[in-house]
Amino acid sequence: MLGAAGSSVPLVPPTGRHLPPCPDDCVFRVSQDPSMTATIWRSLSPFWGEEYTVHLPLDFHHLAFYVLDEDTVGHDDIIGKISLSREAITADPRGIDSWINLSRVDPDAEVQGEVCLAVQMLEDVRGRCLRCHVLQARDLAPRDISGTSDPFARVFWGSQSLETSTIKKTRFPHWDEVLELREMPGSPSPLRVELWDWDMVGKNDFLGMVEFPPQVLQHNPPNGWFRLQPFPRAEEDSGGSLGALRLKVRLTEDCVLPSQYYQPLRELLMESVLGPAEEHAASPLAVLEELTSGDCRQELATKLVKLFLGQGLTGPFLDYLTRREVARTTDPNTLFRSNSLASKSMEQFMKLVGMPYLHEVLRPVINRVFEERKYMELDPCKMDLGRTRRISFKGAPSEEHVREASLGLLTGYLGPIVDAIVGSVGRCPPAMRLAFKQLRQRVEERFPQVEHEDVKYLAISGFLFLRFFAPAILTPKLFDLRDQHADPQTSRSLLLLAKAVQSIGNLGQQLGQGKELWMAPLHPFLLQSISRVRDFLDQLVDVDGKEEAGGPARALVPPSVTVREGYLLKRKEEPAGLATRFAFKKRYFRLSGETLSYSKSPEWQIRSSIPVSHIRAVERVDEGAFQLPHVMQVVTQDGAGALHTSYLQCKNVNELNQWVSALRKASAPNPDKLASCHPGAFRSGHWTCCLQAERSASGCSRTHSAVTLGDWSDPLDPDAEAQMVYRQLLLGRDRLRMKFLEDSNMHTTLEADPEQGSRAMEGACTDALARQREAAARLLEVLTDLDQAHEEFQQQEQGKVVWGPLRP
Repeated sequence: MLGAAGSSVPLVPPTGRHLPPCPDDCVFRVSQDPSMTATIWRSLSPFWGEEYTVHLPLDFHHLAFYVLDEDTVGHDDIIGKISLSREAITADPRGIDSWINLSRVDPDAEVQGEVCLAVQMLEDVRGRCLRCHVLQARDLAPRDISGTSDPFARVFWGSQSLETSTIKKTRFPHWDEVLELREMPGSPSPLRVELWDWDMVGKNDFLGMVEFPPQVLQHNPPNGWFRLQPFPRAEEDSGGSLGALRLKVRLTEDCVLPSQYYQPLRELLMESVLGPAEEHAASPLAVLEELTSGDCRQELATKLVKLFLGQGLTGPFLDYLTRREVARTTDPNTLFRSNSLASKSMEQFMKLVGMPYLHEVLRPVINRVFEERKYMELDPCKMDLGRTRRISFKGAPSEEHVREASLGLLTGYLGPIVDAIVGSVGRCPPAMRLAFKQLRQRVEERFPQVEHEDVKYLAISGFLFLRFFAPAILTPKLFDLRDQHADPQTSRSLLLLAKAVQSIGNLGQQLGQGKELWMAPLHPFLLQSISRVRDFLDQLVDVDGKEEAGGPARALVPPSVTVREGYLLKRKEEPAGLATRFAFKKRYFRLSGETLSYSKSPEWQIRSSIPVSHIRAVERVDEGAFQLPHVMQVVTQDGAGALHTSYLQCKNVNELNQWVSALRKASAPNPDKLASCHPGAFRSGHWTCCLQAERSASGCSRTHSAVTLGDWSDPLDPDAEAQMVYRQLLLGRDRLRMKFLEDSNMHTTLEADPEQGSRAMEGACTDALARQREAAARLLEVLTDLDQAHEEFQQQEQGKVVWGPLRP
């Protein structure tokens, strides 16, 4: 096989609205991967803002989203759901981005899991006989309060039906029973296998079904794993009475080939940034930039930064983009203000390299703002005098009182922020400092005039303050500074702080202008800070070092950097006879690029560790395994090949989701990942999930690889990044041919010196056009080779596809 194919859905649930009153916590959950879940506490209009990639099987039909009221005791209460078909998601290449009303949940339509069957059609003297071997099922929906089910299977053929035995308290039943049904007179009948949860009191609960038409039974009898389906029925829209969910969903189907197929494309891109400066405007990378629309520029910038980061060439790459951006800018006031590829790439570079630095600088003050929850407001149109009870006044509060108190609070937060920033020169990553040094040099060369003295400062502060510090203050959760989004009052305080930091980053150039004159009380403090920021920027670029900015990834993101840390409950190894609650002990965990280590406390010197390179799976654990919620398992493999499982309990579902995602990202490059595992635990001589009695029994549930996405925080994957660049070139292939190869009258956009004669200009344009055409031709040649490789892969895959069963 040349590579691996699959579908993935990047999706963002920004917010919900008008949900029914719920006393507890509002949960968003994706059906295809139970680890994709996020909770908003006590809100009727929750804002999640999470981004996920859900990896789907090639034959998936629909994707379901649930909003639940989380209950710490018993089952979560389902508020409603949205079900999107594959056709609905792919109807528009840009995907879905809209408000969608929640629908009521029909228990008969809520199914999950698969069933394993082997069917034979036999014939004897008494006629035809259907033999259905019901082997097992996996990942069934939990219908009982224990978090399990009591499943049995019911087989229908024509007017006949038979049932298997009932397996108690499991979502992974093993029946291994053969049911035989005789054909009755009449037309051929389909085979239908239904799975039910047996209940002693009340009616049984539906778990799912599969159905096979007579033609399949005759020519290709089912044999393998089959995904369970709901009873066919139309879904009813509640008309908005259950609330609505805003979703942004896009389906991406792709095949990532082995690394050698992308080497020619990578070499072209590397040549672009390492070639002579005079050829920058006619390089393959310049052609790619021209073909990329604004909608795709963010994603392309992220992939290119990672691609060059992995090659140790981020410095030359950023310098290449900076030179192009500076060369085509005539007004210094507009430099790097657009969402160009240069601006987006520098922004993503700072996130990739500088997140630990950002956390160190901002986290103390951000935590104070969240914990103190002070009321602050300077805009008289937004002042709520009724909320000023938090501020101590003598007599009735007035706008002036609120303004003065708010000004004191704001400067009390801004002071430490500015102090932390201007005092952080030594903590800023060397790669960022070198990148800023290059940036300043190019700007000074382009705008050397005295009247443009501030441009060299604004170019750097525009990135560092306006695109890094200020956005992190405004939305701390998106920069991993906080686990939860802020409540409305704290959000307003963060907005005021972000505006102030933005004004400082602008070096006070726009103070007193625009519509926000109510910010005037802060101006004296801001003006005092600007001179300190100038000194800080001078020190920031005063860095020696011949190494290029953005050296190898291992130097930029050292394995020793802590990715995540905090207290978790760890199950003791093989506890003998201990009650479950005593088997879990509180330990302080730290996850880095190399190890998952733990000790009794953060200061404890004696630490145990698990090498990240040994991790083979990270999965959630069924609550029924230990009668405890929010448990995950980390499966590792030692040097002898033996598997070991560590069970860790988190405080809540959000923390569980974040740890699962962080561990999966850290272990993403590991080879020999497990395809299946046990979502239960081996206790009392059997697995709690599938009841198998052998500890070494193969896993009864598929493993997952989905993680929460934050663009900058995903692991480097040079082949996937090159594949995305290839896809971007495919979208612009026709334009590439028309613009650079077929249009002989095309005019180049290169800047020319107006003092030179027309003949020299014509010669320069002709040379530039020839270089552009050569670059375009080389790109088209690489595209042709990759097209052929993808076609060969698809042909091989089609030869392996068997209709019906799913591979375990």
